[in-house]
Amino acid sequence: MSLDKVLVGMSGGVDSSAATLILKQNGYETAGVTLRLWEGEKCGSSNDILDAAAVCKKLGIEHYVFDLKKQFEASVINKFISEYKAGNTPNPCIECNKHIKFGEMLNIAVDMGFSKIATGHYATIKKQGDRFVVVKPKDKAKDQSYVLYSLTQHQLSHTVMPLGELTKAEVRFLAEQNSLITAHKSDSQDICFVPDGDYADFISKRLGVTFPEGDYVDVNGNVIGRHKGMIRYTIGQRKGLGMCFGKPMYVLDKSPSENKVILGDEEKLFKTRVLVKDVNYMATERLLSPIDCLGKLRYRHTEQPCRIIPLDENTLLAEFTEPQRAPTAGQAAVFYDGDTVICGGVIDTRC
Repeated sequence: MSLDKVLVGMSGGVDSSAATLILKQNGYETAGVTLRLWEGEKCGSSNDILDAAAVCKKLGIEHYVFDLKKQFEASVINKFISEYKAGNTPNPCIECNKHIKFGEMLNIAVDMGFSKIATGHYATIKKQGDRFVVVKPKDKAKDQSYVLYSLTQHQLSHTVMPLGELTKAEVRFLAEQNSLITAHKSDSQDICFVPDGDYADFISKRLGVTFPEGDYVDVNGNVIGRHKGMIRYTIGQRKGLGMCFGKPMYVLDKSPSENKVILGDEEKLFKTRVLVKDVNYMATERLLSPIDCLGKLRYRHTEQPCRIIPLDENTLLAEFTEPQRAPTAGQAAVFYDGDTVICGGVIDTRC
């Protein structure tokens, strides 16, 4: 039986390089592809393309480059901007995975005659019964299952993730052993299209507008100061408020329609009930009754015991055993059975 023909998404980093190497060593017919997504230092920069091409040459395989800047702007950047304008805090990496890396790239692979795609994500795809699921990797410190919750059964069934059983140290050692140019390349940390981290400035420049100052108000609606533009704040923020209030104050909520930022004591950030919309089910086709599981409300959040209750086909309510700090509209809530992703969706604090 012949092995699958696999197109590997290569960012120019060590992880995707190692994933390509592993597939090659295991006898798969492979080629690499780098997606040019943004004009800048990341997202398919010239240096990344050269590094990916060098790895492919070392491995004796083809390397392709596709320009997807228009698709990336439509699916990722425009949504990022609209979510911030609406007062939410989006995760663009999740949108990029859903629409670009496992959407557009899979379409490209199929058109080129490949049966599967592969990436350097730290996670594993397994088949449980008739469903494909994402499972946490061996290296829990690098776990990326959270940002993969939105993948469809079609996408999962055509994807390979070779790094699930390796630690980051093992990946670098493997790349070094095989003299890959990316072996010691540093990892990307920031949003790729906002390398300096100033997303508010990025949005202002993209839209050609300045977001106006407005009122800080307390939980009773009393004006207690002035903010510098609503998109500069996120739920749970304490630093960078630009004023002294005589005690620590935290961003509790935002009102886009009134251009107000609501401040208060940290204790008011804690919630036990979280509404989740746009749910994508992975381990099951649909949830018909409440189940107990573990819930994660942001990338660096440690999963906590909760019960998820289906409200309709695309919405659920998560009830946590203990109050959780700062559930934030626009962020993802992902639910696990042990190491296996059950489902996930978008936190909606305004329903």
